[in-house]
Amino acid sequence: MAFPNRFLDDLRARVGLADVIQRHVKLTRKGREHIGLCPFHKEKTPSFTVNEEKGFYHCFGCGVHGDVISFAMSTGNLSFPEAVERLAEQAGLEVPRASPEEREREKKRASLFDVTEAACAWYEAQLRPPAGKVAMEYLTRRGLEAKAIAEFRLGYAPQQSRGQTSQLAAALRSSGCSEEMLLEAGLLVKPEDGREAYERFRNRVIFPIADRRGRIIAFGGRILGDGEPKYLNSPDTPLFHKGRVLYNLSRAAESARKSGELIVTEGYMDVIALARGGFPGAVAPLGTAVTEDQIREMWRLVDEPVMCFDGDTAGQRAAWRAAERALALLQPGKSLNVAFMPAGEDPDTLLAGQGAAAMRSILAAARPLVEVVWEMELGVRPVDTPERRADLETRIERRVRQIADRTVQQHYRYILRERAQQAFSGGRRDRRPTRSAKRPGRPSSTLPGAGAARRGGGLAAASVANRRRPQQILLAALVNHPALIDEFGEAFAGLEFDPDLDKFRQELHHIGASMPDLDAGALHRHLSESEFASVLDGLLETDVLRHGGFARSDASLQDAREGVEHTLALIHQRRREEEIRADARSAAAEGTKESEARFLEHQKDMVRQGEQTAELDDEWRAAGAADIES
Repeated sequence: MAFPNRFLDDLRARVGLADVIQRHVKLTRKGREHIGLCPFHKEKTPSFTVNEEKGFYHCFGCGVHGDVISFAMSTGNLSFPEAVERLAEQAGLEVPRASPEEREREKKRASLFDVTEAACAWYEAQLRPPAGKVAMEYLTRRGLEAKAIAEFRLGYAPQQSRGQTSQLAAALRSSGCSEEMLLEAGLLVKPEDGREAYERFRNRVIFPIADRRGRIIAFGGRILGDGEPKYLNSPDTPLFHKGRVLYNLSRAAESARKSGELIVTEGYMDVIALARGGFPGAVAPLGTAVTEDQIREMWRLVDEPVMCFDGDTAGQRAAWRAAERALALLQPGKSLNVAFMPAGEDPDTLLAGQGAAAMRSILAAARPLVEVVWEMELGVRPVDTPERRADLETRIERRVRQIADRTVQQHYRYILRERAQQAFSGGRRDRRPTRSAKRPGRPSSTLPGAGAARRGGGLAAASVANRRRPQQILLAALVNHPALIDEFGEAFAGLEFDPDLDKFRQELHHIGASMPDLDAGALHRHLSESEFASVLDGLLETDVLRHGGFARSDASLQDAREGVEHTLALIHQRRREEEIRADARSAAAEGTKESEARFLEHQKDMVRQGEQTAELDDEWRAAGAADIES
């Protein structure tokens, strides 16, 4: 069975060679390659290498060599067609059947590489004076020296007058390139009215575009002087599909794999400027918003590429489009980070004016994709009414549902809901109890969790002073009310738990993200059959639940929620009091006039904090004691 070469190339590009081999062999990255023990012969010292960039594996011990298809054939005992079909299924590709006509087209496609390479060399030659004087002056003004011009194979497409015979066609005819081949490669344009074909690129600086193997497949041209469009790319051809290619990918790949950094910018000159400025792992989409295929191509190199956008409104819109494209594709460990340039700057101008340190600062401040999504939704309208808040929550949920991976989706849902709650409460991370006048002997009815304390039992004063008991009660509340795992996961992550309880907390968070619909009974069974069975038994002891009635299984979900909120508030209050006390001790130890003033201020603050803590303790004690006595 014959398969089109174009399909096989696409298959090899879509299926990660190292990913396939790592299912059989443990690989370790070493420079641009991976190494491991050969799966085809017994050895103690690794001699099996995998070169992802070039798409082959090789063993220096037994001499075996091949690509992803031959590896699938050898390890799966498959025929060539069977291996192709299995890999295509993994990559989500439909297997085509090559007809004689298709095989002929593949031959033509192979010859087109010779056409584009010859055209690239011709454009390079035209850059030399006198023909390319204007183009060379433009590149010099942009700060490019001969080394960069040669490295990126920049060239010049001369002006062509109407009716003039194509200089490119005449030059390449001697190399065996027919007009039909130049048309198919997108180098010539044939008018529909029957006039003579003319060159697509005229009076433009030429930027050759290569595939991931470094073969020239297309060109981009920047107009010299006035004219539209300012930048012009080759049309889609048998070699080139604009939405699948990234400019400079073949050169950036090695650096990106070594450093783990891939910078995605907006234009050819930005890529070249970054490479010259010490950032060789830079690529660019070709004049359009980044596509799904380009995002997948980035992820073949690094897990979290950094996309650089202008800091203006247009740059924000571009970032939002990228976020929308990426959401459905997100996987555990695979995402995007977004960096915004200062107003009026792009990487080219920033590097020229302020140097590499300024660019490094911009990259260091890159935001995770989840933050971009949040800002995108929050910026739609204010959240100052119940209806607008409900609208924000609805839009967040709609956005989160775009994420195909269930685990990533759950984490996004949790973080974005947390951001919404902060926005609704004026930016406060934790909702603290509201102070109000109290009636003697009874807790304030406006205090979050006070209702839960009266109905389900509060936290007795003795257990507040005990470090472990509050931790147990909080975790017991999640075990008996799994709906709260997602809601309070991040708040719990900010607390200091005892080591065994912290591992239990992490397990709860993992279960909540991977099995969000699990009820309390199923969660108990799952934990009781795991390594956490003894911890679970300790959480469900009568003494724990006696002091934290809101954590019991018979408490309502709302009571449990309010009880957890109240306990978190009290823990944070005690932590704040401890921090102030430590600052006071430090100031007292310095023995200077300035430190003495700080110490006095800390004392005043300690009094204020102590009053607030005492108020919380009194309310808990009253609620807890009443419950215990009843």
